[in-house]
Amino acid sequence: MAYTIHVNGVPRTVDVDGDMPLLWVLRDELDMTGTKFGCGAGLCGACTVHLDGTAVRGCQTPVSAVGDGKVTTIEGMASDPIGKRLQAAWLELDVPQCGYCQAGQIMSAASLLAQTPHPTDADIDSAMTGNICRCATYTRIRAAIKHAAGGTP
Repeated sequence: MAYTIHVNGVPRTVDVDGDMPLLWVLRDELDMTGTKFGCGAGLCGACTVHLDGTAVRGCQTPVSAVGDGKVTTIEGMASDPIGKRLQAAWLELDVPQCGYCQAGQIMSAASLLAQTPHPTDADIDSAMTGNICRCATYTRIRAAIKHAAGGTP
């Protein structure tokens, strides 16, 4: 079946089964490989994208559930003011090691800052729960989120 989804402000039509996870539509059908596959069960956060500004797990979201919603991926963060601040903070504070999970981390952080512009440590910990970093850069991730929010790292 054909689905037209809005990804990073651009309508894109794909002819796929409605049960296909959004992750695979993005990666395999639209060649947008910034969103990563991690666990496939929505537990690690590597596949996090925004659907109407809310962080969702792309591996658990069927394309049929997107409807008229607006999808934003890590590729779209460069044109988002919060995304720009986060990406700059990530680089300035040298957050990533292997980098595999970082797209999902930034997407979750952007959703947090959109809802809570000046988060506390507890806010950050709560919002970032479920985003796993095998390199354990959690303290740098928290510092980068605070920095992007205008606080000190």
